Amino acid sequence: MTIRTLLVDDEPLALRGLEIRLSAIADVEVVGTCANGREAIRAIRARRPDLVFLDIQMPGLDGFAVVRALLGTAEQPLFIFVTAFDRYAIDAFETHALDYLLKPVDEARLVETVRLARDRLAAARALEQNARLRALLARMGGPAQDAAAAILADSAPPGESAYDRRLHIKDRGRIVIVDVAEIDFIDAAGDYMCIHVGDETHILRETMKALERRLDPARFQRIHRSAIVNLERIAEVRPHANGECFLKLRSGHELKVSRSYKSVVMRFA
Repeated sequence: MTIRTLLVDDEPLALRGLEIRLSAIADVEVVGTCANGREAIRAIRARRPDLVFLDIQMPGLDGFAVVRALLGTAEQPLFIFVTAFDRYAIDAFETHALDYLLKPVDEARLVETVRLARDRLAAARALEQNARLRALLARMGGPAQDAAAAILADSAPPGESAYDRRLHIKDRGRIVIVDVAEIDFIDAAGDYMCIHVGDETHILRETMKALERRLDPARFQRIHRSAIVNLERIAEVRPHANGECFLKLRSGHELKVSRSYKSVVMRFA
């Protein structure tokens, strides 16, 4: 799968630097660059990119105006904001951006945000393919339709087949099965992971990195080097003056988002 990507920034050096970095990622194809918001809207409508790296402060239409002009349209791509100012984080979240990168862009963060985009696009394409298959089945009719539809219904949801839907946790001679959708958050205690589900806490012996790979990134997000949160369990986002954020979960727990993971707030929509 190739990720067709458009870059938008009024600073030529910033555009060129980002283009060079992205050229090192095999499945990213830069299909164009734009210097302002109006050019970006025209290019997105004409070229239909999958992903857009978008500056916020630009002459004329700013980055937020570009996103709002395309929300809900057939041409709407995934947006990642790239800016020198972290004060726009909450606004970026409200416009449903996938991620938020601060200049100068850290190379590891760039690779991570492309991974997020890759996962989101794969899920969307799987969903589209599934819809086409169901339409085909509807035209088939008869026993073949019933058998194939049953197989589809019993399969994992589109985009989630690569990720665990349940965790099997050994606990004093028994195995506890935890539905990942019910997890509120996970934090680390040395070599053990504390899986918080409502009022219960289950202990799993595994590294944070290994467990993170098993969870669907569309639902679970790292917010600290030792904490992962279920995005669907968040009830409130509260920014802090020092650049950190605090999350209040529906369970009543409050978690801190470290500055290095602050872009997580853009994924709560």
